[in-house]
Amino acid sequence: MAQTANRDTALGIALGLNALFGAILLAGGAWLIALGGSWYYAVAGVIMLITAFLLHRRRPQALWWYAGLVVFTVLWAVYEAGLDWWPIAARGDVVFLLGLLMATPWVVRPLIRRNERSADARASHYGRPARHPAAPLLAALVLFATVAVASWVVDPNSQHGQLRPAANAGDIAASSIPEGEWHAYGRTLHGQRYSPLAQITAENVGELEEVWHYRTGDMRGQPGDPKETTFEVTPLKIGERLYLCTPHQSVIALNATTGEEVWRYDPQTRDQLALQHLTCRGLSYHPGGGESGTPGSTGMEHDPAPGPDETRERLNLPIAADDAQITQQCDAKLFMPTADGRIIALNPEDGTVCGDFGQGSGQVNLWANMPHARVGGYYSTSPVVVTESLIVVGGTVLDNVSVNEPAGVIRAFDVHTGDLVWNWDPARPDDTSPLAPGETYTPSTPNSWSILSADEDLGMVYVPMGNAPPDQFGGNRGEAEETYSSAIVALDLETGRVRWFFRTVHHDLWDYDVPAQPTLIDLTFKGETVPALVQPTKQGEIFVLDRRSGEPLLPVTEVPYPQGAAEGDFTAATQPVSALSFDPPPLTGASMWGATLFDQLACRIEFHTLRYEGRYTPPSTRGTLVYPGNFGVFNWGGVAVDPARQAVFATPTYLAFVSKLIPRADDTTLYVQGGNRPKDSLPALNENFGAPYAVELRAFTSFLGLPCQQPPWGYIAGADLTSGERVWMHKNGTVRDSSPLPLPFRMGVPNLGGPVITAGGVAFLSGTLDYYVRAYDVATGKELWKARLPAGGQATPMSYTGDDGRQYVVVVAGGHGSLGTKAGDSVIAYALPPASR
Repeated sequence: MAQTANRDTALGIALGLNALFGAILLAGGAWLIALGGSWYYAVAGVIMLITAFLLHRRRPQALWWYAGLVVFTVLWAVYEAGLDWWPIAARGDVVFLLGLLMATPWVVRPLIRRNERSADARASHYGRPARHPAAPLLAALVLFATVAVASWVVDPNSQHGQLRPAANAGDIAASSIPEGEWHAYGRTLHGQRYSPLAQITAENVGELEEVWHYRTGDMRGQPGDPKETTFEVTPLKIGERLYLCTPHQSVIALNATTGEEVWRYDPQTRDQLALQHLTCRGLSYHPGGGESGTPGSTGMEHDPAPGPDETRERLNLPIAADDAQITQQCDAKLFMPTADGRIIALNPEDGTVCGDFGQGSGQVNLWANMPHARVGGYYSTSPVVVTESLIVVGGTVLDNVSVNEPAGVIRAFDVHTGDLVWNWDPARPDDTSPLAPGETYTPSTPNSWSILSADEDLGMVYVPMGNAPPDQFGGNRGEAEETYSSAIVALDLETGRVRWFFRTVHHDLWDYDVPAQPTLIDLTFKGETVPALVQPTKQGEIFVLDRRSGEPLLPVTEVPYPQGAAEGDFTAATQPVSALSFDPPPLTGASMWGATLFDQLACRIEFHTLRYEGRYTPPSTRGTLVYPGNFGVFNWGGVAVDPARQAVFATPTYLAFVSKLIPRADDTTLYVQGGNRPKDSLPALNENFGAPYAVELRAFTSFLGLPCQQPPWGYIAGADLTSGERVWMHKNGTVRDSSPLPLPFRMGVPNLGGPVITAGGVAFLSGTLDYYVRAYDVATGKELWKARLPAGGQATPMSYTGDDGRQYVVVVAGGHGSLGTKAGDSVIAYALPPASR
């Protein structure tokens, strides 16, 4: 009786699942066919319904029909995806697992009639093989398993190769920074993220061990924190100290060899800020010495204006020197940009405020002469550029809150006194003299929120620019916005005037601002050494330009792209494409993915309902698929370059986003956030007050929260900067920390945070969505070592020499709010055991 009940239960489950799945696939498949998509789902639904009917009638032909479905699914999957396991798995997992159930004795036996069992018994008695009604199904399941195993040993997403050998050390331009130190965000003002240390090599990196682990005590989740509260810092290493800042703006000095805290400074940043981001990517350093001012500059001819004090009082900004210990005369200085719009100068020796900076206040007020001044509307998340005599600073402006935002002005201050030397307003590019009291910069001009670079020998600072707000509508932009939006702008260090500019996007409607620090490197073309600039972009281009003139060193082609912007706007006829590009292939219905047939089907349906004609499809009221999305193929982490190999180590990320324009009838209604009105002082993001449209922005994901596009979503890659050749490219990272179960499937996950290269031929990266720091062979991309992190490592590692002579690699693990990685407050140092050096 129990066996009969088990058979009936199993048969009932198989029947019910076939009926349910068949109905879903038929209905969804019919919808997909009407949209012009694949016929597979509707056909599979019909076969499942036929199977369910035959199971209900207890006919063994049900197994034959289902065997046909398995074979049909395998052929379709291989046709669409080739031997790529994860796309095959999404297409066949439900079909295969249900097939296993149907091949069990509990389902098969009830389908065999008594006379058929007797016939099989007689056949066996006379030595003839017995007929088994599940044989075709078992054969089909074996076929599926064979294809699966074959796909496990094939990796169609990897490209193998080897970068050229490293040149002799004498071929690399010398730096004034000691080899064992790290004085700027990218180690030097050139932003290469390259350490000349070679103690750690591909042969011994597997012996790295944790040496010390420091916790800052600064965790996200405090009242008023925006969603993007992140720990993104790359520490500086100067002398025997490490210097870093935390998301809530504390500045900390550590002993670089032991990790012990030396001092801590709290700038008393104002709370309740209307912030979109709360982070500090790093500090800046000036070693002291030199003279105030810049020869020939006009800034020192101006007396300090009363405007800054009035603005400071109106915004109730703190004064650094009021509630802190002061050093009256600082030689060397650390500079800390704050979330409430200040730059504070600190004594690196003890963390005291420099009393000789900012007319005794110890700070520069970035709200001076700023239009639409409201605390949180303008601030710096990135470290300032510090040259021999200047501090050069940009700032972030809220992207999609309103059309009335502060200016995106770039300013240079005297590194010793904090007095304003020049200001570059994109709307008045030729007049860089400091403004008179009462004057304001032009509102809502393109801003620069990322990291700047500088070449003091050429006398230029290189500025990666964003857009004038809002990002997804440009119908109201003027000449200045069109000229400098999403561009690299080279400014004269002495005067602030434009030396050259290069637009990476024409009339940007996709939030493709230039997100990463320009990287400066000397390259060899036709036997001649050329000072170059390497610029990664969100859309996947890596532009290689002559940094003297902005002329392309690798070819740049203007390519036609989709037209037809929203009413009141327009699109550019062409967009620039570099010979070195990580632009992914366009998405198709076959590119859609999911954990099961069903969410994949839903993704296919949504794909066909959205407007998508490839890269640069304009935003629309219908909803536009933006790929690559505004998360970027590359973001603020940028790339690392190897001057010895003249190569780049890159971390491409591929995620699609959806952008939908919502027509606005007034300038007050919350069209996007609606009932989810932000609490406290947080801004109403994406409402675009004053523009014709609000915008809904989201990742292109299924109802299960998984990306609708098939993996891989993240890679590491190596490319030759002189030829533009992509030499190797491998998927990188697992879904261990992104899935309900901690399964370490190596699917290739997104990365946020940059890599670092060392002269030992090893690169380090910690920014993947799984909580690991990894080491790679720079020449081939082979993973050599990894260590588990206590939280998300969305920051850029760095390397230096400790007092004990060992080469250290330091990683920050603090997580990222909008990515949902685990929050933390860890700073971790790794080194080889003493005996291994």
